[in-house]
Amino acid sequence: MKIAVIGCTHAGTAAIVNTAKLYPDATITVYERNDNISFLSCGIALYVGGVVKDPDGLFYSSPNQLAELGVVTKMLHEVTSVDAAGHKLQAKNLTTGEEFEDTFDKLIVTTGSWPVVPKLEGIEMDNILLCKNYNHSNTIIEKAKGAKRITVVGAGYIGIELVEAFQMNGKEVTLIDSVDRILNKYLDPEFTDAIEETLTGRGIKLALGQTVQKFTGENGKVNKVITSKGEFETDLVILCIGFRPNTELLKGQVDMLPNGAIIVDKYMQTSQKDVFAAGDSCAIHYNPTGKAAYIPLATNAVRMGTLVARNLIRPTTQYMGTQGTSGIKIYEQNIAGTGLTETSAADEGLVVEAVTLEDAYRPEFMPTAEKLLLKVIYEQATRRIVGAQIMSQADLTQSINTISVCIQNNMTVDELAFIDFFFQPHYNKPWNFLNSAGLEALPPVDVKTPAMV
Repeated sequence: MKIAVIGCTHAGTAAIVNTAKLYPDATITVYERNDNISFLSCGIALYVGGVVKDPDGLFYSSPNQLAELGVVTKMLHEVTSVDAAGHKLQAKNLTTGEEFEDTFDKLIVTTGSWPVVPKLEGIEMDNILLCKNYNHSNTIIEKAKGAKRITVVGAGYIGIELVEAFQMNGKEVTLIDSVDRILNKYLDPEFTDAIEETLTGRGIKLALGQTVQKFTGENGKVNKVITSKGEFETDLVILCIGFRPNTELLKGQVDMLPNGAIIVDKYMQTSQKDVFAAGDSCAIHYNPTGKAAYIPLATNAVRMGTLVARNLIRPTTQYMGTQGTSGIKIYEQNIAGTGLTETSAADEGLVVEAVTLEDAYRPEFMPTAEKLLLKVIYEQATRRIVGAQIMSQADLTQSINTISVCIQNNMTVDELAFIDFFFQPHYNKPWNFLNSAGLEALPPVDVKTPAMV
C-alpha cells in the first residue's frame, strides 16, 4: 500500500506515526513545504515571552524520528496539484526547483490552516508579521528586541497571549479588534469584562470595536496603524486575525464548507474515495449544535489524525465529535471553556438559559479559598448542557473537561446537580461547585399538587 501525506504538524504527525505502526509494510511518503515538522504553535507566546527557553521542546517529532518508522519525509517539498480521483499528485522540490509526479493508493491531507491576511494598504511593509509557525516565532522574537511599541491585531487566544508576553517584557502594547470584546468566541461578557480590566490595569491599551483600515510607515517600515476610530503609533505589528483552512489543492474535488474546510465523515474520509483528511484543514462535528463547524484546535487535530490511521483500510473507529474545549492562562487567572457561550448559542438560534456561580472553590476555613466564576449554559426546552466557562486564580480548569464529557453524552443541567464527586477540603466543598451550579438551575418542586397514588 502506497500512502502519501501532505503536511506534517499536529494532525499529520499523529496520522503518520500511527499509520506507520499499524501498517509496517506500507510505503509512506510525507510532503512538507516547511523546513521543520510538528511545531506546537500553541507554545509561540511562551517562547516569545521567554517562559520556554529551548524551542526544541516545542517539536514533538522530526524527520529522523519518522525515518526510524520507515517513513520518507520530503522536507521543503510543496505539492502543487492533486488529482484525487486519479490517485496522483504533482510536487516541487523548493530547494532545487525540480518538479515531479507521484502516485498513491491512499492520500492523507493534513495541510492545516494559514493566518487570515487582509488586503490593506501598507500591509506589505516591514515589521508587519504573522504568528503561526516556528519561523514566524523566531522573527517576532528578533524584531521585538528593537521595538518599544507593539500592536497586536486580533483579540483571540493567540493575540491575548502575545500582548501579555510583550507587556511582561516591558513593551508598550496595543490590542486592536473589530469586535467590542476580547475572546468573544470563547467567553461571555462576565468573563471578558474582568479580563479586560486586568489587561488595562497592566497598562495594555485596548482598541476594541474598531477595524484596521491601513498601515503607514517610513523607509518601508510600519510606524502607524490607522483604524476606523483612530491611529496608533507602533514599531511592530503582529496579525492574529484568525485562520482559514489551507485546502486549495482539493477545491472542487471533495465536499467543503463555504470557507473551504474539508467535510469528512465519522471515519475521517472525504467525499472522494481513498482520500482522508484531518486537523485544521477540516470541518468537525460540533456536538453542542449537531452541525459541522470549523474549530481549529490542536486537540481536534491529534484525535482526527489518529483516527485516519485506524480507518485507512476499513471503517473501524468513529469520531465522537468535539465540544471545542479550550483553556488559557492570563496573568494569575486560569480560564477554560467548552461548547457554546450564551452569546454564540443565541447566534445559532438555540433558546438557552444559564446559571452563573460565584463562590469559594473550597471551604473558607482552609488557609486560602480562592473565588471562582462558573457559568453553565443549557437548552431551555431539553435542559441539555451546551456549554460552560470557568475562571479562577486556583487552577480549576479540569472541571471544564468534566462538562465537556457531559455535553458529549447529552447530559442535562439537572443531572449535573447530583453527579457523584468526591469531597476533600483541600480540593472542594461537600457540594462540588459543578453540583452547586446544577442545584441553582433546578426547577422548583410543586409541593401543592397532591401526589398520584
